[in-house]
Amino acid sequence: MELAFIPSPSRGVLYLGPIPLRGYAFCIIIGVFVAVWLGNKRWIARGGRAGTVADIAVWAVPFGLVGGRLYHVITDYELYFSEGRDWVDAFKIWEGGLGIWGAIALGALGAWIGCRRRGIPMPAYADAVAPGIAFAQAIGRWGNWFNQELYGKPTDLPWALEITSSADGRVPGTYHPTFLYESLWCVGVAFLVIWADRRFRLGHGRAFALYVAAYCTGRAWIEYMRVDDAHHILGVRLNVWTAILVFLLAVTYLVLSSRKRPGREEVVEPGASGDAADDTSGGDADSESEDGDAKSTAKDEAGSAKKT
Repeated sequence: MELAFIPSPSRGVLYLGPIPLRGYAFCIIIGVFVAVWLGNKRWIARGGRAGTVADIAVWAVPFGLVGGRLYHVITDYELYFSEGRDWVDAFKIWEGGLGIWGAIALGALGAWIGCRRRGIPMPAYADAVAPGIAFAQAIGRWGNWFNQELYGKPTDLPWALEITSSADGRVPGTYHPTFLYESLWCVGVAFLVIWADRRFRLGHGRAFALYVAAYCTGRAWIEYMRVDDAHHILGVRLNVWTAILVFLLAVTYLVLSSRKRPGREEVVEPGASGDAADDTSGGDADSESEDGDAKSTAKDEAGSAKKT
């Protein structure tokens, strides 16, 4: 009896004439669009201007991609700089290999630059885009499915992932679909942040910190299931240690921030919520001035009539 399993695509790239259409790249691009779209809706709901999230994403996304690739190359340097390897492959981002830790770190730097140029508080922006980033990660993980990479231990479960490629040391068989586990976990994290933000009116970066803490919780156990080569510290994969450290930092920020700056920002983008009010108040002032002029004119005319 043939067991059920999740089939892997026979190839991760299609060609439109001479143009390669790579599944991994498509997943990243779609994820970015979803993050910007949802972030824009949440930013407007908080009192910001439409388009601001996209303007800042112009800085955050390239920085994030560079950071994600740098983290991957540094932590898996032997894939590119050991004997028999071609260092040029380190630049082939379309073949897979983005570290979320580096992507968030440098992406945050790019967002900070964009926020500073617009005079926007970085924590408020981070809160607005947090669920969108989680959804983007959920979509981006399907790029690993296209590349037949980052799967877990062998299994015969009905939802096992079938690996058919034997390139780069892969052994064909059925394995835990850790890409799917992480994708579903990220969807859950996104909805958790949306719910908590509405329920507790999270502000000053706490929605983003909740996203980070929740993601790290799932990443730790998912990372533990993976069988791809990785550096170990005290017998534990490097990314597990990173998840634990980042989780502790996020929880610490949540606690300290809630004590120091409770509530949510009243203004997230200078001038965005006050423009209409300024126009209205300006119109009222003009009306009052016109009314005063009219009353003064009427009094003058009445006085002239009495003298006559």
